[in-house]
Amino acid sequence: MNRYPWWKYLVLALAVAIGLLYTLPNVFGEAPAVQVSSAKATVKVDAALVPRLTQALHDAGVEPDFVQFEGASVRARLQDTDTQLKARDVILKTLNPDPTDGNYIVALNLVSRSPRWLTAIHALPMYLGLDLRGGVHFLMQVDMKAALSKKAEALVGDIRTQLRDKNIRHAGINRNGEAVALRFRDAETLAAARTLLMEHVADMQWVESLEGTELLLTGKLKPEAAVRVQEQALKQNINTLHNRINELGVAEPVIQQQGIDRVVVQLPGVQDVAKAKDIIGRTATLEVRLVDDSAEAQAAAAGTAPVPLGTERYIERGARPVIVKRAVLLTGENLTDAQPGFDEGQQAAVHLSLDARGARIFRDVTRENVGKRMAILLFEKGKGEVVTAPVIRGEIGGGRVQISGSMTPMEAADTALLLRAGSLAAPMEIIEERTIGPSLGAENIAKGFASVTYGFAAIAVFMGLYYMLFGVFSTLALAVNLLLLLAVLSMLQATLTLPGIAAIALTLGMAIDANVLINERVREELRNGSSPQMAIHAGYERAWATILDSNVTTLIAGLALLAFGSGPVRGFAVVHCLGILTSMFSAVFFSRGLVNAWYGRQKRLQKVSIGQVWKPAATEAAVATTVTSGSTPEPKA
Repeated sequence: MNRYPWWKYLVLALAVAIGLLYTLPNVFGEAPAVQVSSAKATVKVDAALVPRLTQALHDAGVEPDFVQFEGASVRARLQDTDTQLKARDVILKTLNPDPTDGNYIVALNLVSRSPRWLTAIHALPMYLGLDLRGGVHFLMQVDMKAALSKKAEALVGDIRTQLRDKNIRHAGINRNGEAVALRFRDAETLAAARTLLMEHVADMQWVESLEGTELLLTGKLKPEAAVRVQEQALKQNINTLHNRINELGVAEPVIQQQGIDRVVVQLPGVQDVAKAKDIIGRTATLEVRLVDDSAEAQAAAAGTAPVPLGTERYIERGARPVIVKRAVLLTGENLTDAQPGFDEGQQAAVHLSLDARGARIFRDVTRENVGKRMAILLFEKGKGEVVTAPVIRGEIGGGRVQISGSMTPMEAADTALLLRAGSLAAPMEIIEERTIGPSLGAENIAKGFASVTYGFAAIAVFMGLYYMLFGVFSTLALAVNLLLLLAVLSMLQATLTLPGIAAIALTLGMAIDANVLINERVREELRNGSSPQMAIHAGYERAWATILDSNVTTLIAGLALLAFGSGPVRGFAVVHCLGILTSMFSAVFFSRGLVNAWYGRQKRLQKVSIGQVWKPAATEAAVATTVTSGSTPEPKA
């Protein structure tokens, strides 16, 4: 009756083993490290950098624990902070021989001390949030009016082109904030223009009015179009912030939307506020220029002659010098989209979309410069680099541009990302700024884990005294619940915050509640005269429905917090929901496995250690059963 088949015990043992394995990395702590990431949009960090850094450190007498490529950066783990500082100097000298023009960001960081075999199976520690590790918190306001004005300015060019192509004459077009106003001298022309614009500029709604002797056609973005523009601007700004913050070497930055026009940026482990603000708030611009391929320019590119008058020297991806003309043909203001793809020959390419003004300029430039090269430059921190310099094969009209050449699909995707998200879609300003020191974070960790430890100890003492051996089983199940919760958080690479620790402490109290229900149900069955084996079986079976109902209703509340909360509330909700799921497994299945293993094989079980079973005196006389402390004999036939 109270026996588990062998495969159930195997599942329980496997769950505990996995819990131990994936919780283990959190025990080793963190070690000092040096992280290398790209400082320029055109410099890519890949695995080829690992042997180069390993050799440089070895030549300098620095022996790291390991040097490995992770995502978009390379990290070297060291034994102590003195070795860390020495390794940073060696890497800086190796990668950035010119301190004024560095290609790489070399930052001090912390990485887990976990053994390599744990890392190989992706057993990684949880990330620590801002309140536990210290760092910088920014709340940034996005200027949505500027985003809408920018969209309206782009539409002005499209409207002018549409009217000119259809030979519809107007008396002037101007933009007033987010509105576009067109002037006409007669009603017929206004009607023709309105019909055309309603068809081709569907994002705007048009209203006719009279101003003096002129007819006025005013267009404003439709509410749904305005919302779409704002969402796209916010999304692009968040993508751009992700690209910029990678330079700071932050292990797990938090960049998330708050409301409809704000962005929260949390950088755990960063203490240099000035540097963080400089990188987050910097601007990046795009420019399109013609390449000078004359003999004088080629000699200048080779370094054997001065740069010709009216040109400048830049470096293309791959460290090749390029001489480009000073005249700027297009800027990033004219670029509306950039996506990776393939050309007619199934070679990797980047497809660009330009606004009306950019399309007109690009058509004229390509028609007049067939066979020449055109450079696309990205300027960051006042320094420009050539992203790509393709050859113009023919006139390109319609605002659709294709850049192809000797590039891989990955390079095409990277180039499209640079062109699309190289700059902010709308200005942002920091409206709130907070700095949390690492000492405060360490104090939060100590207090948080002390609360969990003392809470667990208090629960264990109470359960042991009140429910005796069943209380011990409940305590062991609670320990497994805590183990599984930490393992799941580590497997998901969740960020643990102070509210998350509070959720863990709350989970302990909620998880033990299920065992209290089970134990009291077993006691009730014993009071009703059931045999110990039958009482154990009925207690678990009949308590399951109540446990399920209570946990499902609590889970619904947790999911609501997860769906609608943000920041600390969301961190609390994640741990809360996961704790409910692990508690249902440990409180019911694991605790019953322990009870079955202890009592299940005793065929003539006379008593169970579950504390004092209180019975009314009349009932005792009726059933003629003597109840000893923590025991109930089986009724005699």
